[in-house]
Amino acid sequence: MRYEGNVFRPPSEAYSLIVQVTIGCAHNKCTFCGMYKNEKFRVRDLAEVVEDLKLARAYYNKVERIFLADGDALCLSFDRLRNILTEIKAIFPECERVGIYATPKDIMRKTMEELRELKNLGLGILYMGLESGSDEILTAVKKGVTAQEAIEAGRKAVESGLKLSVTVISGLGGRAKWREHAIRTGQVLSAMDPHYIGLLTLMLVDGTEMKRQVDQGEVELLAPEEVMRETRLMFENTNVTNCIFRSNHASNYVSLRGTLPQDKESLIRGIDRILAGGCHFKQEIFRAL
Repeated sequence: MRYEGNVFRPPSEAYSLIVQVTIGCAHNKCTFCGMYKNEKFRVRDLAEVVEDLKLARAYYNKVERIFLADGDALCLSFDRLRNILTEIKAIFPECERVGIYATPKDIMRKTMEELRELKNLGLGILYMGLESGSDEILTAVKKGVTAQEAIEAGRKAVESGLKLSVTVISGLGGRAKWREHAIRTGQVLSAMDPHYIGLLTLMLVDGTEMKRQVDQGEVELLAPEEVMRETRLMFENTNVTNCIFRSNHASNYVSLRGTLPQDKESLIRGIDRILAGGCHFKQEIFRAL
């Protein structure tokens, strides 16, 4: 396989074949993110993508999952995505699921019929970064989307039949806005009702605007105990139908997992035990993105 720059994928795509269909991120303005700062966004030629798929076919006997990178590959036109998925079906008929990063605006640009056709062609899951349900925080971190837009996109994805995995970042509002971040995020997640929620914890990346803001005292980071209180409050405000929750990313101070709503109370009790001293927090040296 041929890759350009740093390649990122969701934790659940650890064993997937990763194919770059775009390079970098079309938005690339979030203050907390340093993932694609060295890449200039561009769309790869379909011929290059097909060649990579054929190279992988010659190497792998079986590929059950494929992830289309980079940062928000659903920004590609419907026709381009349809062509890519059609090639995947022909080259990897055994592939069970194709995953892709998607922003709310990417989702809203596609019609319901287009999303359903992409699903029929093998697209199985969208990974959408909500980060926060607070409009104030979303504006501050230059996410380029409102909470209502995220809700509408999430609902649309779920209605289309695609699986929706939503990512949230603990501590993104800092000490000044932790309560708003927790409450509004829980409310937005409830309105979306996604299939999966992934909770990461804010980490500073050199060269980002967020790092500068923290260094200059404009934003105060949460201590591990404060992150847990924020997470507890988010749970209290989250009411979803049937959602797998994971907070076991390398950035997290404590690993939490369960299915909502049935495990909601046990997760809250677990956080209470942690706050009472029943668990050691991961040391900073072992946290990572």
